[in-house]
Amino acid sequence: MFRRLSLVAVLTVGALGLAACGAPEPTSPKPATAETPTAHAGHGATSPPPAGPLRAGERFVDAGLDRPYTPDPPGDDFDEYRCFVVDPKLTARAFLTGSQFRPQNAAIVHHAIFFRIAPEDADRVRAHDAATDGDGWRCFGDAGIGNDPSWVASWAPGGGESSYPAGLGFELRPGSLLVMQIHYSLLATGGAPAGSDRSGIRLRLAGGDLTPLRTTLLPAPVELPCAAGERGELCDRDRAVADVVRRFGARAGDMVAGLARFCGAPAPGPTQSCTRRVSRPATVYGVGGHMHLLGRSIKVELNPGTPGARTLLDVPAFDFDDQAVRPVGAGVTVRPGDTYRVTCTHDAGLRGQLPALRTLPPRYVVWGEGTADEMCLAVVVEAAQPR
Repeated sequence: MFRRLSLVAVLTVGALGLAACGAPEPTSPKPATAETPTAHAGHGATSPPPAGPLRAGERFVDAGLDRPYTPDPPGDDFDEYRCFVVDPKLTARAFLTGSQFRPQNAAIVHHAIFFRIAPEDADRVRAHDAATDGDGWRCFGDAGIGNDPSWVASWAPGGGESSYPAGLGFELRPGSLLVMQIHYSLLATGGAPAGSDRSGIRLRLAGGDLTPLRTTLLPAPVELPCAAGERGELCDRDRAVADVVRRFGARAGDMVAGLARFCGAPAPGPTQSCTRRVSRPATVYGVGGHMHLLGRSIKVELNPGTPGARTLLDVPAFDFDDQAVRPVGAGVTVRPGDTYRVTCTHDAGLRGQLPALRTLPPRYVVWGEGTADEMCLAVVVEAAQPR
């Protein structure tokens, strides 16, 4: 899920200059219950809740695919990352104050990310689109257009409408475009065709002079050996990493190696964590956690092990279909020198229980783009504060 995180961007100490889905209006998270395989089924087909009412100065703009797209994963893989140009047709400066992604074919849409394209880059991006066969272009890892464009919205299963607190948003200059990246997964169908998709997004736009948002992405390694009793070539870590590289390119291997270096060469096992320092002052408004189908729990802590320690997110019973960003009250101030720690627990035993994974060969699981691979990622939504 989410894009492959650039090692330059993610493994640099400090917050990333990325915009992401904002803190939603407060909701009651699902209660922690005993885990069952149904909590990890993935790709729920429930309809998203209706959008909330417009606030003063806001308007809705709908955008998305002009026509249905049928995913076609490369080779023998089940996953395709496809990017499409989306034009909100802005003729004046606006701020994005919220969004609601609308997966039209929820059975195959694993995630969506919207990248902001500056007006001066619009012609180059349109030319890239026109030079690629078919609608959009394949974009494992990022938007596939260079310059590492920033996020302005994202969605994962369980996410409804994101509505930023009053006075916060993302600036969109006149002529700005969006690139919509959709991760399509045919894992549940065993790679068989599962129909087309025509997803889109409803944007909340407002004028005025708002405080800009950004996100910090907090990844941790995944080093999950095969479960007891599992055997196979891919239970060897080196072969498993080589397989990830084969499917997603050399940068996938760089991500695995980079996380291991940055987070202190973690020992193989079900639980991994990573700690990083805050480099810029900010107010945190929301935190979300992302794993795939083997995820059991995820926690995000601020300044762990100190008198001022605070838990920002604690999901002891991870549910793939409940990954919404959760608010942290009126906001939590972070300062340079503070630390974040993200901790994830995965369970290789779930591979034998889930229909989508049961037929796949066992593997040593590392960070990877596919639904059958894994991630450990926290998304921290924040507004910058004066230094």
